[in-house]
Amino acid sequence: MAGAAEEAAGEARLRRGEVIVEQVTPPAGAELPGAMLHHWRGTAFAAGAKAADFETMLRDFGTYPRTFAQVMEARTIASDGNRVTGWMRVRERHGITVVLDSTYDVQFGRLDEQDGWSASRSVRIAEVDDAGTSRERVLSPREEHGFLWRMNTYWSWEERNGGLYLQVESVSLTRGIPVGLGWVVRPFVESIPRESLEFTLKAACGALRGSRNEQAMER
Repeated sequence: MAGAAEEAAGEARLRRGEVIVEQVTPPAGAELPGAMLHHWRGTAFAAGAKAADFETMLRDFGTYPRTFAQVMEARTIASDGNRVTGWMRVRERHGITVVLDSTYDVQFGRLDEQDGWSASRSVRIAEVDDAGTSRERVLSPREEHGFLWRMNTYWSWEERNGGLYLQVESVSLTRGIPVGLGWVVRPFVESIPRESLEFTLKAACGALRGSRNEQAMER
């Protein structure tokens, strides 16, 4: 009974437009030799949205800067059927500002016209120093601060009940925090995974609402 009640309460929250984010790893992240693992899951409901529109948006890296504010630049490098390779420059802020260049390999799949999924795996992530200035340069592995080492993102979506249910899981790996820099780095690497996931879901739902309104006006 408790499980059914919790499920109903969660459904009600989603239908009200809330984003539900939960941590899969322990609060401090899973400690690994020289690294920290962060695993988060987020769920949202976009009323009136369609599965086809969301998949189209997710496939086109070029639209990311308009949809996700933390994405400064993005482009699709290659697209072959259900496999897409894309590049992004992302700026994250939490006390400090970090700019990262990252390349992802993304696989798409469908169960049917209403249900789909994608699996994104980082190919390369590099920290950028003095981004956007004449002194801009990509830091070497020895110079990086370890804010993000690897990242996998898994989306699933289901069109039903007059809208689109979205769920995304983010599994990220950060390097071990250097001695003496814990007060700077730890708040960043522990807060960004949750904040980024929540913001991404809200931005996706907002973009889908905007697309739906544009389509309604065209009619």
